Amino acid sequence: MYIIYRFRKCIVFLIFLSFMCGLVLGMVLVLKTDATGVIETKPSDSVRKIEEKGSEGRKLSVTKLHLNLSKLVTATLSENIIRKAMKLGNQKFQQNEHLNKMVQQNVTLPEPNYNVHIFYYTWYGSPPFDEKYLHWDHAYLPHWNKMEDKKWRHGRHSPPEDIGANFYPELGPYSSRDAAVIEKHMLQIRSAGIGVVAVSWYPPEMADEEGHPADDLIPALLDAAHRYKLKLCLHIEPYKDRSAGNLKENIKYVLHKYGAHPGFYRYPHNGRNLPLFYIYDSYLIKVSEWRIFLNSDSPEGIRGTQFDGIFIGLLVEKNQLKDITSAGFDGFYTYFASNTFTYGAKSANWKKLATFAKTNKLIFIPSVGPGYVDTRVRPWNGKNTKDRLDGKYYENSMASALNVRPPLLSITSFNEWHEGTQIEKAAVAKATGDFKYLDYAPHKSDYYLALTLKWVDFFQKQLNWTV
Repeated sequence: MYIIYRFRKCIVFLIFLSFMCGLVLGMVLVLKTDATGVIETKPSDSVRKIEEKGSEGRKLSVTKLHLNLSKLVTATLSENIIRKAMKLGNQKFQQNEHLNKMVQQNVTLPEPNYNVHIFYYTWYGSPPFDEKYLHWDHAYLPHWNKMEDKKWRHGRHSPPEDIGANFYPELGPYSSRDAAVIEKHMLQIRSAGIGVVAVSWYPPEMADEEGHPADDLIPALLDAAHRYKLKLCLHIEPYKDRSAGNLKENIKYVLHKYGAHPGFYRYPHNGRNLPLFYIYDSYLIKVSEWRIFLNSDSPEGIRGTQFDGIFIGLLVEKNQLKDITSAGFDGFYTYFASNTFTYGAKSANWKKLATFAKTNKLIFIPSVGPGYVDTRVRPWNGKNTKDRLDGKYYENSMASALNVRPPLLSITSFNEWHEGTQIEKAAVAKATGDFKYLDYAPHKSDYYLALTLKWVDFFQKQLNWTV
């Protein structure tokens, strides 16, 4: 009996010893984990190959890059993880520590480039999360000429098979509130080497005509972005009755509520790290109003206060250059992905715009895009369609932007599906009725993420040379 007793004590001791070893190992892993929750590991062979090939400039093989990126993303998110995330999804996404460890365990992603920004939209909805489809059921917009309008189709789209877009998302007509979707989106963005997500933003309780308010999604997006070492800034939309006065109050609201989050983007400018705001359709507000808001001498202004920032206006026409300067903007961007749509969007004008910006000490941010097609919401707008040309349109746009050596680069867009500017993964060979959706064939669904990574790598090298 004594021998049996001693044997049992040995067994108990061994179990206790195993537990303590496991606990010590867990503490070591935690200590090796960075602020984003990613365990630091040596770069995988595939990532090293991407970095080595990137150093050869234009010799980088897009096909090989695509394969490496596919393996990288596939290894990170298994279908089981996605199913688990779906179960965890709710209207206010809370980080799940176990899910986060599974998603990011032992994976090295390309370093984010915080000088590359991508426009991102949170206005999509689906029945499980929003009670109905939002934006996917977009209406066919009427032509402003009544006689011309009679020639075109009217009504609304009927998801899930029939959506208001010429491409069909690989994730299907998703909800922007879905935790699994947010996680996948941040992973795709990080996998493309992008550093900043410029989120389309309306004030609380406000939205566009097709959507629902989405300001309450910002905390979830900030948390998710931070987990992937991404930053988030706001792309302020022309909300109802927008003015310089109420914009100031909304900037205060944003900085009070979100400004302290580690995922909130700040850009070093004139010796200060300031939040950056894109102002869409900034020309809708009079220059005289902007002068008050953006003037350091005005008591009603925001300059020099704790709510100061970098304000980037939208340049559409050439004559707006004077307004951008007079209004007091810090810089301007071009947004539109259709090369001939506006003066600002035309890449042939970017060298002149870069020179103007340098002369006037402004930040010029050209916007590049993979193509443009919006005939599923504007059936009469075929003249502005820009075919992707198997990626050549995107590459030409990237090359034109890098040729003027901008300090920042913006991409239109990650997921503006209505205008066909998305680089998000798209479904292959999808049809509804007599309409066949466009796709990225003969390439896989992540082709434009791979192309983006290639050009982000070039851009980073260019920035290094400048320094």
